[in-house]
Amino acid sequence: MKPLHHFGDFQLDVLREVGNIGAGNAATALAKLLNKPVDMRVPNVKILPFAEIANSIGGAEMVVIAIFMRVEGDAPGNMFFILREQSAKRLLRNFVGIGSDGSDGFSEMELSALSEIANILVGSYLSSLGDFTKLYLSPTVPALAIDMAGAILNFGLIQFGEMGDHALLIDTQFFEDKDEVEGHFFFIPDPEAFRRLFTALGVPFE
Repeated sequence: MKPLHHFGDFQLDVLREVGNIGAGNAATALAKLLNKPVDMRVPNVKILPFAEIANSIGGAEMVVIAIFMRVEGDAPGNMFFILREQSAKRLLRNFVGIGSDGSDGFSEMELSALSEIANILVGSYLSSLGDFTKLYLSPTVPALAIDMAGAILNFGLIQFGEMGDHALLIDTQFFEDKDEVEGHFFFIPDPEAFRRLFTALGVPFE
C-alpha cells in the first residue's frame, strides 16, 4: 500500500473533489429529509495522519457525539461523523425542531434523530462515490457514542484490525438561513481500498 501522504497533488485533488461532490449530495438528501432548504458547505477537505484526527476536532479529551459506520463492499473502510455537543444540540433544535429539555445529556429521541441524520448523510455520500467509481459501497447500521474523541476513535479503529495510516477529513458546515452547525466526516479506508478507488476513477495509483 502506498502511504497516503505520498500521493501526488493530482491524486489528492481527485479525493478532495469527490469529497466536495459527495458532501453536496448529502446536503440535498438532508434537505429532503427535513423538508426545508439546507445549504452545506465544505470549507476543508484534506488528508491527515491518525495522530492528528483528534486534534482536528478539538483534542483527544474533547467530548463529542460520534456516529460510526463500517463501509462494506468493493472499497471497504470506516466512516465517522463527529459533532461537538453544542453543534449536535443546534442541529437538533434549529434544523430538526427537537428542543432540549434543559439537561446536559441527550434524550433517546435526540440520539435516534442524530443517528438517522448521519445515516442519511453517509449513505448519500457513499452513493455519490459509488456513482463515480461504479464500485459497490454500503454502510452498516450506525453506532452512536458520546465520549472523549480519543477514546471513540481508538475503539472504532482497533475493532477492525489492519487500517490505512491516514484519513480523509471532510469538514462540513450546515446552514439554514443564518443558523450554522459544524460537523466532521472521517473516511478511513482499508489499506487496499484507495488502490481500487483510484483505479475505478482512472487515476494513476503508483
